[in-house]
Amino acid sequence: MTTHVTIIGAGLGGLMLARVLHVNGIPSTVYEAESSPTARTQGGMLDIHDYNGQLALEAAGLMEEFRGLVLEGREATRLLDRDGTVLFEKADDGTGGRPEVQRGELRQLLLDSLPAGTVRWGHKVSGTRALGEGRHEVTFADGTSVVTELLVGADGAWSRVRPLLSAARPEYTGMSSVETYLFDADTRHPAAAKAVGDGALYALMPGKGLTAHREKGGTLHTYAMLARPEDWFAAIDFTDPAAATARIAAEFDGWAPELTALITDTETAPVLRPLNALPAEHRWDRVPGVTLLGDAAHLAAPNGEGANLAMLDGAGLAQALAAHPDDLETALTEYERAMFPRSAATATEGTELYALMFGDSTPYGLIDMFTGHEQGE
Repeated sequence: MTTHVTIIGAGLGGLMLARVLHVNGIPSTVYEAESSPTARTQGGMLDIHDYNGQLALEAAGLMEEFRGLVLEGREATRLLDRDGTVLFEKADDGTGGRPEVQRGELRQLLLDSLPAGTVRWGHKVSGTRALGEGRHEVTFADGTSVVTELLVGADGAWSRVRPLLSAARPEYTGMSSVETYLFDADTRHPAAAKAVGDGALYALMPGKGLTAHREKGGTLHTYAMLARPEDWFAAIDFTDPAAATARIAAEFDGWAPELTALITDTETAPVLRPLNALPAEHRWDRVPGVTLLGDAAHLAAPNGEGANLAMLDGAGLAQALAAHPDDLETALTEYERAMFPRSAATATEGTELYALMFGDSTPYGLIDMFTGHEQGE
């Protein structure tokens, strides 16, 4: 295959695509709006599943390096009531299929696996347009542009490539999260650290909840989840961290202090993250020379699958291109035919998971799911 692949977005999906293309001898360039790999923090923990994310890493030839990033013991899970009572707990016995890694370290692993110069930093897309015969032009904010015979949008929720294929736009799901951090928690916040335990914590009530993960160095990374309309959050001044923290914490009045401390003791300004999604059945008719992967193709509320699916998309697309080096359209059709039903099924499962986590039956519906999974193992 002589076509040079143009990838927009240096997230996990775009980088996985570039890596598996490289493994198969296919050149690509990744254009990324951020100015450098360290321009912003890369989020928290990711559980990388043996049925999707790990398959992509195998295709990339990076499983051994990936295992070196795994944080042992972080697959532990516990559910607490609002008063701090443990309702369900499962230790990490080392046999699980979802090892946890730091997103930033996984991204760096992919970056380090690419030839120098593959990623062009500081290239924010300002527009895209079709030129005919499968060719597309991408224009960047600095006034430069590139013309390509194969354009891949791996540029996330608000993709600038998606309009070439679909008029769909993400819509608010009705829930947002507010992100907080506690550092060196075992020493500085021992009660909260004990409540979280060794891995993931869920403390849930209908319409609200706290989810937290133990990261490296005793860091507790928390998401305060609230089912509230967008204008409710808009009325909170997040430029005033103390006031915003107090307002969010007020929604958890009466909860155990070791749980509310995950909000009130935050050592960073709280960050609002509205949860948006594309339609679960989002798809498009085949357009020559362009496709999407990851959140650009199938954004869903966070359910543990987004990063895994993005990497599987990237690997699958690269493998299809390698299998059909002289027929781009056959390769893209094959990729999309596999990706569409997979992403739709996962989005539907995610909606069902949110109903268990934040619906009227919580937390007991979620406990039933956990124990059912245990019984089926």
